[in-house]
Amino acid sequence: MPPRLTHLDETGAAHMVDVSKKAVTSRTAIAEGAVTMAAATLDLITSGLAAKGDVLATARIAGIMAAKKTHELIPLCHPIMLAKVTVDIDADPSLPGLRVRAMTKVADRTGVEMEALTAVSVACLTIYDMAKAVDRGMSIGPIRLLEKTGGRSGTWSAGGIGEGQ
Repeated sequence: MPPRLTHLDETGAAHMVDVSKKAVTSRTAIAEGAVTMAAATLDLITSGLAAKGDVLATARIAGIMAAKKTHELIPLCHPIMLAKVTVDIDADPSLPGLRVRAMTKVADRTGVEMEALTAVSVACLTIYDMAKAVDRGMSIGPIRLLEKTGGRSGTWSAGGIGEGQ
C-alpha cells in the first residue's frame, strides 16, 4: 500500500490529525537555511552597523517568536508547548551570507519539525527585511529539515545543506 498523506481523510478532505492516542515523548527537530548576499552586505551586518539595528539579534528573536506561533500560521499544525527553541546565525563568507539553524524541543504527542522550519524561515525573512535597503538581490534558501528525533517514527537525519539525503 503506498504511503498516504496524514492530513487528508478517506475522502481527500483536509483535517487535523488526531494525536490523542499517541504517547507523549521527547521530540526534537533541527532545521537550516541560508541567506546569500553581497559580501559588502555581509560585512555591514556582521559589523553591527546596519541602519535598522542589530540584524542578527533581531532575526534570532523573530525566529524564536515564529516557532511559538507556528500553529497560528500553518493551518493543520497542533498547538504545542515548546520546551526549548534556539536560533543560531553564523556568517559564511564562502556564500557569502548567513547560515541559520534552529533547534526545537518538546515533550508532546506530535513533532516539532514545523516549528524548527518556521523559525528558520522567519529568521531568514527578517534578515532580508533588515538589509533589503542595501541589497535587494539577496536570496533565501534552501531551507530544510536536517534532523528529527522522537515519536513513533524515531530518528531521521538528512545531512547538511548541499548534501544528498
